[in-house]
Amino acid sequence: MKVTDAPLPGLKIIEPAVFRDQRGFFLETYHQRRYCDAGIDTVFVQDNYSRSGQHTIRGLHMQLRAPQAKIVRVVAGAIFDVAVDVRVGSPTFGQWFGLELSSDNFTQLFVPAGFAHGFAVTTPFAEIEYKCSAFYDPADEIAVRWDDPAIGIAWPVTAPVLSARDAAALPLADLHDRLPRF
Repeated sequence: MKVTDAPLPGLKIIEPAVFRDQRGFFLETYHQRRYCDAGIDTVFVQDNYSRSGQHTIRGLHMQLRAPQAKIVRVVAGAIFDVAVDVRVGSPTFGQWFGLELSSDNFTQLFVPAGFAHGFAVTTPFAEIEYKCSAFYDPADEIAVRWDDPAIGIAWPVTAPVLSARDAAALPLADLHDRLPRF
């Protein structure tokens, strides 16, 4: 397993060891001791699985009182995965990082608490699994506007399919007083 620090503090790019032969492949998608040795010592309490169609953007989501760290991976298809630092007081506040996660590259992204997370589906569909460090609480969740010009994410989708909630999400500046202080 190879773990690389992403440009924003706390984000980590995980490339699991993939063993291939004539039968197919095998990999460990999570191994607590190895992840801990790589600096990801978070306790995960919930696994989620979603499927979305092409051009869907989900996010940018986060929880306030029970922030979630996540490990995100793609089971089928490909996504452009994005994390935005929304930790008030962080030197990288409002900055984003994105990369392709796919069922072909097996890459994972560790997103620490204090980041808003989202993704865009770049293939006909994508199935995503992600581990969370806190239980989902819909009353605790907020959404940052996916196309907030102050953040300036270079999404690979120009006319996204959005949920009603994501379409009505507020820009980061309007949420500033509610965001976590780190």
